[in-house]
Amino acid sequence: MEMSDRSVQARSFGAAAAAYERGRPSYPARAVAWVVPASARRVLDLGAGTGKLTRQLSARGLDVVAVEPSAGMREQLTGALPAVPALAGSAEDIPLPDRSVEAVVIAQAWHWVDPERALPEVARVLTPGGQLGLVWNTRDEREDWVARLGRILHPYSTPPTSGVGVDAIAAPFGTVEHQRVEWHHRLTPAELLDLVASRSYVITLPPADRSALVAAVRDLLATHPALASAHELAMPYVTHCFRTRLTGSG
Repeated sequence: MEMSDRSVQARSFGAAAAAYERGRPSYPARAVAWVVPASARRVLDLGAGTGKLTRQLSARGLDVVAVEPSAGMREQLTGALPAVPALAGSAEDIPLPDRSVEAVVIAQAWHWVDPERALPEVARVLTPGGQLGLVWNTRDEREDWVARLGRILHPYSTPPTSGVGVDAIAAPFGTVEHQRVEWHHRLTPAELLDLVASRSYVITLPPADRSALVAAVRDLLATHPALASAHELAMPYVTHCFRTRLTGSG
Protein backbone atom coordinates (compact mmCIF):
# COMPACT_ATOMS: atom_id res chain seq x y z
CA MET A 1 0.00 0.00 0.00
CA GLU A 2 1.36 3.42 -0.93
CA MET A 3 2.00 5.84 1.93
CA SER A 4 -0.56 8.25 0.46
CA ASP A 5 -3.19 5.49 0.55
CA ARG A 6 -2.18 4.64 4.12
CA SER A 7 -2.54 8.27 5.16
CA VAL A 8 -6.01 8.50 3.60
CA GLN A 9 -7.09 5.30 5.36
CA ALA A 10 -5.68 6.46 8.69
CA ARG A 11 -7.76 9.65 8.48
CA SER A 12 -10.91 7.91 7.24
CA PHE A 13 -12.46 6.66 10.46
CA GLY A 14 -14.28 9.83 11.45
CA ALA A 15 -16.55 9.46 8.43
CA ALA A 16 -17.74 6.08 9.71
CA ALA A 17 -17.53 6.67 13.46
CA ALA A 18 -21.15 5.63 14.11
CA ALA A 19 -20.72 2.37 12.17
CA TYR A 20 -17.43 1.77 14.01
CA GLU A 21 -19.20 2.19 17.34
CA ARG A 22 -22.06 -0.15 16.38
CA GLY A 23 -20.07 -2.88 14.67
CA ARG A 24 -16.63 -3.14 16.25
CA PRO A 25 -16.14 -5.55 19.15
CA SER A 26 -14.80 -4.66 22.57
CA TYR A 27 -11.92 -6.65 24.08
CA PRO A 28 -11.96 -9.77 26.27
CA ALA A 29 -11.54 -9.12 29.98
CA ARG A 30 -8.52 -11.45 30.14
CA ALA A 31 -6.73 -9.35 27.52
CA VAL A 32 -7.47 -6.08 29.31
CA ALA A 33 -6.25 -7.48 32.63
CA TRP A 34 -3.05 -8.72 30.97
CA VAL A 35 -2.06 -5.41 29.32
CA VAL A 36 -2.90 -3.18 32.31
CA PRO A 37 -0.86 -3.83 35.50
CA ALA A 38 -2.97 -4.55 38.56
CA SER A 39 -1.14 -1.75 40.38
CA ALA A 40 -1.91 0.91 37.74
CA ARG A 41 -4.44 3.61 38.55
CA ARG A 42 -3.76 6.31 35.96
CA VAL A 43 -4.10 4.94 32.42
CA LEU A 44 -3.93 6.50 28.96
CA ASP A 45 -6.05 4.96 26.20
CA LEU A 46 -4.08 6.15 23.18
CA GLY A 47 -5.80 6.10 19.80
CA ALA A 48 -8.99 5.48 21.75
CA GLY A 49 -11.39 5.61 18.80
CA THR A 50 -15.00 5.60 19.96
CA GLY A 51 -13.98 4.35 23.40
CA LYS A 52 -14.42 0.58 23.07
CA LEU A 53 -11.49 -0.09 25.39
CA THR A 54 -11.97 3.15 27.35
CA ARG A 55 -15.30 1.83 28.67
CA GLN A 56 -13.65 -1.29 30.02
CA LEU A 57 -10.85 0.65 31.68
CA SER A 58 -13.32 3.09 33.24
CA ALA A 59 -15.50 0.22 34.47
CA ARG A 60 -12.48 -1.13 36.37
CA GLY A 61 -12.41 2.10 38.39
CA LEU A 62 -9.24 3.39 36.72
CA ASP A 63 -8.44 7.07 36.23
CA VAL A 64 -8.56 7.08 32.44
CA VAL A 65 -7.75 9.73 29.87
CA ALA A 66 -8.42 9.11 26.17
CA VAL A 67 -6.41 10.59 23.30
CA GLU A 68 -7.76 10.31 19.74
CA PRO A 69 -6.92 12.31 16.58
CA SER A 70 -10.35 11.99 14.90
CA ALA A 71 -12.98 14.51 15.97
CA GLY A 72 -15.76 12.18 14.79
CA MET A 73 -14.45 9.33 16.92
CA ARG A 74 -13.98 11.59 19.95
CA GLU A 75 -17.59 12.75 19.61
CA GLN A 76 -18.80 9.15 19.87
CA LEU A 77 -16.52 8.53 22.86
CA THR A 78 -17.64 11.64 24.72
CA GLY A 79 -21.30 10.79 24.11
CA ALA A 80 -20.80 7.40 25.74
CA LEU A 81 -18.35 8.48 28.47
CA PRO A 82 -18.90 12.16 29.28
CA ALA A 83 -16.85 11.94 32.49
CA VAL A 84 -13.69 10.70 30.72
CA PRO A 85 -11.37 13.38 29.30
CA ALA A 86 -11.12 12.88 25.52
CA LEU A 87 -8.24 14.92 24.10
CA ALA A 88 -7.19 15.63 20.53
CA GLY A 89 -3.76 14.17 19.92
CA SER A 90 -1.79 11.25 18.57
CA ALA A 91 0.87 8.74 19.57
CA GLU A 92 3.47 11.06 18.06
CA ASP A 93 2.18 14.10 19.98
CA ILE A 94 0.57 13.13 23.30
CA PRO A 95 -1.08 16.11 25.08
CA LEU A 96 -0.12 14.96 28.59
CA PRO A 97 2.62 16.01 31.04
CA ASP A 98 5.76 13.98 31.63
CA ARG A 99 5.38 10.93 33.92
CA SER A 100 1.63 11.41 34.24
CA VAL A 101 0.31 7.85 33.70
CA GLU A 102 1.30 4.39 34.91
CA ALA A 103 0.12 2.54 31.81
CA VAL A 104 -0.50 3.33 28.15
CA VAL A 105 -2.76 1.03 26.17
CA ILE A 106 -3.23 1.16 22.41
CA ALA A 107 -5.99 -1.01 20.95
CA GLN A 108 -6.31 -1.65 17.24
CA ALA A 109 -4.14 1.38 16.40
CA TRP A 110 -0.39 0.81 16.81
CA HIS A 111 -0.05 -0.14 13.13
CA TRP A 112 -1.03 3.43 12.21
CA VAL A 113 1.74 5.13 14.19
CA ASP A 114 5.34 6.08 13.45
CA PRO A 115 7.21 4.07 16.12
CA GLU A 116 10.33 6.25 15.92
CA ARG A 117 8.29 9.26 17.03
CA ALA A 118 5.69 7.48 19.14
CA LEU A 119 7.96 5.46 21.44
CA PRO A 120 9.78 8.48 22.93
CA GLU A 121 6.40 10.15 23.52
CA VAL A 122 4.97 7.08 25.25
CA ALA A 123 8.12 6.81 27.38
CA ARG A 124 7.83 10.49 28.27
CA VAL A 125 4.30 10.27 29.69
CA LEU A 126 4.88 7.00 31.57
CA THR A 127 6.03 6.91 35.18
CA PRO A 128 9.26 4.96 35.87
CA GLY A 129 8.63 1.28 35.26
CA GLY A 130 5.35 2.07 33.51
CA GLN A 131 3.83 -0.34 31.02
CA LEU A 132 2.90 -0.08 27.34
CA GLY A 133 0.20 -2.52 26.21
CA LEU A 134 -0.87 -3.16 22.61
CA VAL A 135 -4.01 -5.06 21.60
CA TRP A 136 -5.45 -6.29 18.31
CA ASN A 137 -8.63 -8.26 17.63
CA THR A 138 -8.31 -10.56 14.61
CA ARG A 139 -11.10 -12.61 13.06
CA ASP A 140 -10.58 -16.34 13.51
CA GLU A 141 -11.01 -17.78 10.01
CA ARG A 142 -10.96 -21.38 11.19
CA GLU A 143 -14.76 -20.92 11.21
CA ASP A 144 -16.08 -21.50 7.66
CA TRP A 145 -18.38 -18.49 7.42
CA VAL A 146 -15.67 -16.21 8.78
CA ALA A 147 -13.23 -17.56 6.19
CA ARG A 148 -15.79 -16.83 3.46
CA LEU A 149 -16.23 -13.31 4.80
CA GLY A 150 -12.45 -12.93 4.64
CA ARG A 151 -12.45 -14.01 0.99
CA ILE A 152 -15.10 -11.39 0.19
CA LEU A 153 -12.98 -8.69 1.85
CA HIS A 154 -9.63 -9.92 0.53
CA PRO A 155 -9.58 -8.08 -2.84
CA TYR A 156 -9.94 -4.79 -0.99
CA SER A 157 -8.27 -5.43 2.38
CA THR A 158 -4.81 -4.54 3.63
CA PRO A 159 -2.37 -7.10 5.09
CA PRO A 160 -3.07 -8.24 8.68
CA THR A 161 -2.18 -5.54 11.19
CA SER A 162 -1.88 -7.61 14.37
CA GLY A 163 1.59 -7.11 15.78
CA VAL A 164 2.70 -4.63 13.11
CA GLY A 165 5.38 -2.34 14.50
CA VAL A 166 6.00 -4.40 17.64
CA ASP A 167 9.49 -5.34 16.44
CA ALA A 168 10.38 -1.62 16.46
CA ILE A 169 10.00 -1.43 20.25
CA ALA A 170 13.44 -0.91 21.80
CA ALA A 171 15.16 0.88 24.69
CA PRO A 172 14.10 2.40 27.01
CA PHE A 173 11.51 -0.38 26.83
CA GLY A 174 12.38 -3.92 27.80
CA THR A 175 11.37 -7.34 26.52
CA VAL A 176 8.03 -7.52 24.70
CA GLU A 177 5.72 -10.29 25.92
CA HIS A 178 2.93 -11.78 23.77
CA GLN A 179 -0.38 -13.35 24.80
CA ARG A 180 -3.28 -14.80 22.76
CA VAL A 181 -6.90 -14.82 23.91
CA GLU A 182 -9.57 -16.73 21.97
CA TRP A 183 -13.18 -15.62 22.42
CA HIS A 184 -16.50 -14.90 20.65
CA HIS A 185 -18.18 -11.56 20.04
CA ARG A 186 -21.95 -11.70 19.69
CA LEU A 187 -23.50 -9.34 17.16
CA THR A 188 -26.54 -9.00 14.92
CA PRO A 189 -26.45 -9.27 11.12
CA ALA A 190 -26.85 -5.48 10.94
CA GLU A 191 -23.87 -5.04 13.25
CA LEU A 192 -21.80 -7.35 11.03
CA LEU A 193 -22.55 -5.01 8.13
CA ASP A 194 -21.44 -2.10 10.31
CA LEU A 195 -18.27 -4.00 11.17
CA VAL A 196 -17.50 -4.34 7.46
CA ALA A 197 -18.44 -0.71 6.75
CA SER A 198 -16.07 0.52 9.49
CA ARG A 199 -12.94 -0.98 7.91
CA SER A 200 -10.65 1.76 6.62
CA TYR A 201 -10.19 0.09 3.24
CA VAL A 202 -13.99 -0.12 2.84
CA ILE A 203 -14.59 3.49 3.91
CA THR A 204 -12.18 4.69 1.22
CA LEU A 205 -13.49 2.50 -1.63
CA PRO A 206 -15.20 4.10 -4.63
CA PRO A 207 -19.00 4.01 -4.03
CA ALA A 208 -19.67 1.33 -6.65
CA ASP A 209 -17.05 -1.02 -5.21
CA ARG A 210 -18.29 -0.41 -1.68
CA SER A 211 -21.86 -1.19 -2.69
CA ALA A 212 -20.77 -4.40 -4.42
CA LEU A 213 -18.83 -5.52 -1.35
CA VAL A 214 -21.74 -4.85 1.01
CA ALA A 215 -24.07 -6.73 -1.36
CA ALA A 216 -21.73 -9.73 -1.27
CA VAL A 217 -21.76 -9.71 2.55
CA ARG A 218 -25.56 -9.47 2.54
CA ASP A 219 -25.65 -12.50 0.23
CA LEU A 220 -23.37 -14.41 2.63
CA LEU A 221 -25.72 -13.58 5.50
CA ALA A 222 -28.71 -14.78 3.51
CA THR A 223 -27.26 -18.01 2.13
CA HIS A 224 -24.65 -19.49 4.47
CA PRO A 225 -26.20 -22.29 6.60
CA ALA A 226 -24.66 -20.92 9.80
CA LEU A 227 -26.03 -17.42 9.16
CA ALA A 228 -29.32 -17.66 7.26
CA SER A 229 -32.27 -16.64 9.46
CA ALA A 230 -29.94 -16.09 12.44
CA HIS A 231 -30.86 -13.18 14.70
CA GLU A 232 -27.49 -13.23 16.45
CA LEU A 233 -24.04 -14.29 15.25
CA ALA A 234 -21.00 -15.43 17.23
CA MET A 235 -17.89 -14.01 15.58
CA PRO A 236 -14.77 -15.89 16.73
CA TYR A 237 -11.75 -13.73 17.47
CA VAL A 238 -8.16 -14.20 18.50
CA THR A 239 -6.97 -11.19 20.46
CA HIS A 240 -3.22 -10.63 20.29
CA CYS A 241 -1.79 -8.74 23.25
CA PHE A 242 1.70 -7.35 23.74
CA ARG A 243 3.22 -5.64 26.78
CA THR A 244 6.54 -4.11 27.73
CA ARG A 245 7.83 -1.93 30.58
CA LEU A 246 10.17 1.01 30.81
CA THR A 247 13.49 -0.34 31.99
CA GLY A 248 15.03 3.01 32.90
CA SER A 249 13.74 6.26 34.35
CA GLY A 250 11.76 7.04 31.17
